[in-house]
Amino acid sequence: MPLVSIRLPVVWTFTGLVGGLAAGTVLSGTRALDAALQVAGPVGTLWLRGLQMTIIPLVAALLVTGIAKIIAAARAGATARRMIALVFVILLLSGTATVLLMPLLLAAFPIPPGGQALLAGGTAAAATLPSVGDFLTSFVAPNLFAAAAETAMLPLTLFFALFAVALMRLEAAQREVLLRFFHALGNAMLIIIGWVLWLAPAGVFALALGVAAEAGGGAFAAFTHYILAVSAMGLVIVLGGIVLAAVGGRIAPHRFLRAMLPTHAVAISTQSSLASLPAMLASARRLSVRESTADFVLPLAVAIFRATSPAMNLAVVIYIATLAGVDLSAPVLLAGVLVAFIISVGSVSLPGTISFVISIGPIAVTMGVPVEPLALLVAIEMLPDIVRTVGNVTMNVAVASAVDRVQPEAAATALPEPR
Repeated sequence: MPLVSIRLPVVWTFTGLVGGLAAGTVLSGTRALDAALQVAGPVGTLWLRGLQMTIIPLVAALLVTGIAKIIAAARAGATARRMIALVFVILLLSGTATVLLMPLLLAAFPIPPGGQALLAGGTAAAATLPSVGDFLTSFVAPNLFAAAAETAMLPLTLFFALFAVALMRLEAAQREVLLRFFHALGNAMLIIIGWVLWLAPAGVFALALGVAAEAGGGAFAAFTHYILAVSAMGLVIVLGGIVLAAVGGRIAPHRFLRAMLPTHAVAISTQSSLASLPAMLASARRLSVRESTADFVLPLAVAIFRATSPAMNLAVVIYIATLAGVDLSAPVLLAGVLVAFIISVGSVSLPGTISFVISIGPIAVTMGVPVEPLALLVAIEMLPDIVRTVGNVTMNVAVASAVDRVQPEAAATALPEPR
């Protein structure tokens, strides 16, 4: 059962961002600014709350259906299990790479002074660092409803992941009823968030007006810095795909990149892994990946795998944390990697803008980082999303080459169709 299709006003949202920044800069220091902010402030706050209200039910629905899909795929045979094991390792390494590299990048290239205005009123409450014992006990919530009320995303995420595993052990009739319920819940939440995002041009304009009033022209520099910093983590995944193809698939980097050029062109123009699937299959053929392997692995990868999600989602959260002065201890970073890993499984099939809000929100809440800046940053997600897609298709083909390398000849000629 597919999720509902939602068309988003991406261009108008970006226009709202630029218009709000320009208006705030022009009105800065004038009497008209105060009157404008009295209207823009409530409008921006209402729109932000509209985004936040769907996060928990949508995450629950997507986690259950996404993990159920992976478990069903793993039952397709040994090749599927090998591929899924490799995918899980890549997702964990993706998040780990960011928590190691992003702080170093921000230390080498500090956020411009105007970046503080991106907090848009969101600040993190001062908190004491949890002990190891407190961190471990936070994995389980004794009362799920209380955890939801407190937006305790770590125990909620783990619960719904375990729920999905348990669901797949039920008899077929019971399993089908629950899966239909969570599909319906996910679709209903997507419709609501689609309505909210259609108001994004107005909401982003209102928030950007306040940012520009505080930061002036420095807001443009801050947005540019953010795009480059987050995109850099996506390029790390591209490099990781080249390394995997070289080590796992025994394909020279120059040969791999040459074969991937048409796929990268499609990925940049469409910003869609699904639309890039025919080009990925063609690239795999040019790399001498067996057709039976590519025809099985690549469609499955499009369905369950986004290599850049943990890396770039954590990059956004760490960027905001640096702005807000949030101390990211080792346990907090570990929790972030874990939630980013689990969330990436459930949000694969969502459009980039919706995935941005739904995937990053739970990670930010888990790490004690304010989520308010996401309402502004979503307006420029279409730019980092290009890097996301390029990284995803690169890693997909690299995974296919690595799986093909270890695939027995006999098994490669009789692979099952992905479910």
